[in-house]
Amino acid sequence: MWYDNLSEKTLWENFTAISSIPRESGNEEGIRTFLLDWAKERGIKTDTDKIGNVYYYVPATEGMENVPCVCLQGHMDMVCVKTRESKHDFTKDPIEIVYDGGYVRAKDTSLGADNGIAVAMAMTIITDESAKHGPIECLFTVSEETGMDGAFAFDTTKLSARKLVNIDSEEEGIIYTGCAGGIEIDVTKRAAREAVYKDAEFFTLSISGLLGGHSGGEIHKGRLNAIKAISRVMHRAPDFMICDIKGGTKRNVIPSEAHISFCVKAEEAETLISVVNQVEQELKIEYAITDPDLVLTLTKEKSGPKEAVKAKCSHDIIEAIYLTPCNVQGMSAAISGVVETSNNVAIASLDDKEFKLINSSRSLIESAKLETAYRVAAAAEAFGFKIKISGSYPGWAPDPNSKLEKALENAYRDFYNGKEPIVTCIHAGLECGVINARLEGMDSVSIGPNLWDVHSINEKLEAESAERTLGFIKYFLEKID
Repeated sequence: MWYDNLSEKTLWENFTAISSIPRESGNEEGIRTFLLDWAKERGIKTDTDKIGNVYYYVPATEGMENVPCVCLQGHMDMVCVKTRESKHDFTKDPIEIVYDGGYVRAKDTSLGADNGIAVAMAMTIITDESAKHGPIECLFTVSEETGMDGAFAFDTTKLSARKLVNIDSEEEGIIYTGCAGGIEIDVTKRAAREAVYKDAEFFTLSISGLLGGHSGGEIHKGRLNAIKAISRVMHRAPDFMICDIKGGTKRNVIPSEAHISFCVKAEEAETLISVVNQVEQELKIEYAITDPDLVLTLTKEKSGPKEAVKAKCSHDIIEAIYLTPCNVQGMSAAISGVVETSNNVAIASLDDKEFKLINSSRSLIESAKLETAYRVAAAAEAFGFKIKISGSYPGWAPDPNSKLEKALENAYRDFYNGKEPIVTCIHAGLECGVINARLEGMDSVSIGPNLWDVHSINEKLEAESAERTLGFIKYFLEKID
């Protein structure tokens, strides 16, 4: 097996089993059945609820019956993205795991260590006969990646624990004690069509090679948003009519690819080419560090459709995208180095009837979250778009009196030979915020191993970091009192 040379073989065996089961958000029946059957085969008490979350109940090991119950929590779904060339079918194909130079990744797809590694760690801990711990409950939620549906709908009567360790963070050595809240803004515009220009020339403009990534955890890295890049070019272009536009894959993913097909009058073709070349030079300079492999391509097509989106509507679409706030909108004044507020222009699409632009705003401050959503809406309303604001979820404010955080800090220093952990907040949304809001008295922290480029085809997990994190959680569970 790919993990033969790694130390924690049970962990990787469990992770491989999880990765063999399709589990895109909304398609969790297979992984849910697997988790329930796996536990029952080992005599572990299980339960589920109406939305499909899975619960495990594990008694304390001998002599630790009086230790407070701890809930280990993660989500069972994953973001599914793949290369343009990949034939992978996320509804039936297993993730093909590759071990490469100390890192675990997938062949041509996202890996799903966000958050399959949390589930694998919990499975490993509760079946480790050498481990010592108090009572453990596990909560594995559904559809975290598409709106935290499982956290919003979990049955609060099924958990007795009031200490929760969320294993959905991506940097070893960081203890998260707070996170941003989020809200979704979908804007739509009827895309009426008419006959194309009599002397129309057809083009396709595409951008690729961008790193993309998680719109919360990596928004601070200043990576180029593919949809915004397309709008930057078209904002300067001569009169045009849109035939098709598409970019982005998920609400919480920074778009790494986008394209627009359109026509211009033949007399404007040279101007268009000049604009594209100019913007390409600008982007390559501006994003030389963050997106060194960006490719901006303008292709002249031999022909095109007889009808396209009206010129006025086409320009309205581009201007709305161009003026929509994107990326970091403000840094936290309270917590150094932490993003306070952001917006991700996530998905652009055009069908026979309308154009749709999906945005996802986040903030550590509720009023700033709403203000950003209103600004996104205002940019679209100015060009006749209809607005839908939904999916608001709460942030998670740090608790300066958290006993769980203090216990975890102490255990970290002991386990890591005196090294100090970083205690901070994260801009990405975590289920802790929703769970804490719904279950009075819950004390939460979030930790995890080193993960990079989650929600992208470049996602990778540091194997040694995952093994250390597993060891640390075991140590913490043994020492907590």
